[in-house]
Amino acid sequence: MPAVLIDIAPAPSKRPEWLRAPAPAGENYQDIKQLVGRLRLHTVCESAACPNVGECWNHRTATFMILGNVCTRRCGFCAVEKGAPLPVDYDEPRRVAEAVAAMGLQFAVITSVNRDDREDGGAELFALVIGAIRRRVEGCGVEVLVPDFQGSRAAVETVLEAAPDVFNHNTETVPRLYRRVRLGARYERSLDVLAHAKRTAPAVPTKSGLMLGLGETNAEILQVMRDLRANRVDILTLGQYLRPSPKHLPIVRYAPPEEFAELRVAAREMGFGHVEAGPLVRSSYHASGLANGTKSISSHG
Repeated sequence: MPAVLIDIAPAPSKRPEWLRAPAPAGENYQDIKQLVGRLRLHTVCESAACPNVGECWNHRTATFMILGNVCTRRCGFCAVEKGAPLPVDYDEPRRVAEAVAAMGLQFAVITSVNRDDREDGGAELFALVIGAIRRRVEGCGVEVLVPDFQGSRAAVETVLEAAPDVFNHNTETVPRLYRRVRLGARYERSLDVLAHAKRTAPAVPTKSGLMLGLGETNAEILQVMRDLRANRVDILTLGQYLRPSPKHLPIVRYAPPEEFAELRVAAREMGFGHVEAGPLVRSSYHASGLANGTKSISSHG
């Protein structure tokens, strides 16, 4: 795969005080860390260096990452390891369900690395995980955060046949920055994934998220939000991009809390059922609350 071209423009020199998360610690944090290790599972919380891992794990919530922890794409913003994909582990759904039961979850979030080596992009495993959780933990809600499946509508349908409670696919950034930020992805393809999900299962809330701070303009953000609503996306998350390492794309700027507040108001005016917007917001942040609050309006788009 071609290397990601990293812009060498200098990033802001100091992280603002309002963009600091507490260090991960605490009894629940240690319990979940040990559980995930014992069951040989991966979480996006650790693999993607999420700043909220301490808060979420201490509240006994986590986002499970299936299909290994090696991604077939080389997005310039993501901390997940890149390279040759791992063999598919068909026992993984059982172990995820076991972890969900052990954590006492009533709402689970499942995501994956990109698996461009597979014809269905890994859709089969998403469906198997949903089924395993439902059999093990009665009444547990499930949100899936899926890749673009290289545009396969059949893959989208495979996931939706398993009846997730929320179907999430992130657009991540504005169209102008896709070649730099989301190598191998296409903006129109991501919109089609979300649109096809809504056409296939109108009652299932759809969700998408954007990062700020990669060089986008406010006008471009608002246009993406309008595009998402035009495709009947119900839930929106907006957060600040944080550079995982010097090898990743630089931060162009830090968007202040007031800007996120303004975008939240604009999003609600556009018709999004629920919006989570703030510097430390990530795609699965407060996922259960967002999902529960959107079910009543999802079918009306």
